[in-house]
Amino acid sequence: MTDLNTRTPSGDDVIQRMDMKPAFSEDLLGQALQPENLQAAWKRVRANKGAAGIDGMTVDEFPSWARCGRWKEVVEELETGLYYPFPVRRVEIDKPDGGKRQLGIPTVTDRVIQQAIAQILTPIFDPDFSNNSFGFRPNRNGQQAVKQVQGIIKTGRRFSVDVDLSKFFDRVNHDLLMTYLGYKVKDKRLLKLIKRYLRAGVIDNQLYSESHEGVPQGGPLSPLLANIMLDPLDKELEKRGHKFARYADDFTILVKSKRAGERVLHSISKYLQCRLKLIVNTIKSRVVKTNDSKFLGFTFRAGNIHWHPNTLNKFKQQVRKLTNRNWGVSMRYQLFKLSQYLRGWINYFGIAKGYQLCVDLDQWIRRRVRMAYWRQWRKPRTKVRNLMRRGVHVQSAVACGITSKGPWRSAKTPGINQALSLKYLKSEGLYSLRDGWIKLHYPK
Repeated sequence: MTDLNTRTPSGDDVIQRMDMKPAFSEDLLGQALQPENLQAAWKRVRANKGAAGIDGMTVDEFPSWARCGRWKEVVEELETGLYYPFPVRRVEIDKPDGGKRQLGIPTVTDRVIQQAIAQILTPIFDPDFSNNSFGFRPNRNGQQAVKQVQGIIKTGRRFSVDVDLSKFFDRVNHDLLMTYLGYKVKDKRLLKLIKRYLRAGVIDNQLYSESHEGVPQGGPLSPLLANIMLDPLDKELEKRGHKFARYADDFTILVKSKRAGERVLHSISKYLQCRLKLIVNTIKSRVVKTNDSKFLGFTFRAGNIHWHPNTLNKFKQQVRKLTNRNWGVSMRYQLFKLSQYLRGWINYFGIAKGYQLCVDLDQWIRRRVRMAYWRQWRKPRTKVRNLMRRGVHVQSAVACGITSKGPWRSAKTPGINQALSLKYLKSEGLYSLRDGWIKLHYPK
């Protein structure tokens, strides 16, 4: 956890001093295009998979495309300054609050190039980033940010200033971002290439739109650029002595009273709008008790970390989706995908105080799974046969098979619980949130 008493220069001081530091290598683009760096970039892009860009080329198709000589041509164009990135493909995904988040999917070629650039720029910028910044940085994560907020609350700061940046990634000012980049990067070829990426445009429903502001979410370079853009904010908050944690554009400031929080909200909103040219959502930005706050899917009560109600609602929606009758896949595959989701969910959200809730959720999940089995068996004859095959007495199996109860009520009957017992479901690969929580909190 960062030292809460550390004072650092203001955002303006940082901007003024950045250009006083020695510039890094004038040939950063050359470093980015070194074969070993490009190979590492390709491995990262391949591991992340992802959808195709506007050219339709998938990650799996990229190697054969590159071997045909096209990749060599791209590298030559990059070296001579003749390469122009493709526009990104606009995709919308659901947000936990019910809204939509817009992503910009670059082509695989542009993802490799962006990743190669990010690998060169990260060691240059990251060491000077704030200790209170946790998003998209080496050896840092959201759990650390949440634990830092917990630690600050325990010092007596019971109010949270939640500042909502309206469509941050879509509203980043290009000129200001390029200025911040230019303080440390003196390679004009690289700066020109990054600016071309910012101005590459968007294809949405086969219609092209120019991009005069914003950093498309979806590219490997975007998280680093976002941190570069918001680092002056971190330094300004530290200069003022505020206690906070930031993960990308999601940050919370902890104060001792509501009145102090309202002053902070007003002054920081003014700083963001006037200095960083970002738009603050005045409707969603607020000062609340930490019990009512939300940060990265968590809330805080009595100094403990808990899951926010919206987090649990989203979790249950996903479990319902994964145990849906209309999915049209085998139960074994359904259990595999469900367990994959459960394992990933608890690995992140497991830091919360929630043992009993995990036990309750496990019971609910098992009932959902039994209901999915019951629906998939469909006909009474099939149900009776499968129950008997799993050790249920014939009379009990017949009673279950011909019942008029619906699938949800049937999933709670003794016969189905005997056939699809906890032991059986575990043998089929069903993951337990309780077991995962215990493993995180009490490792052997």
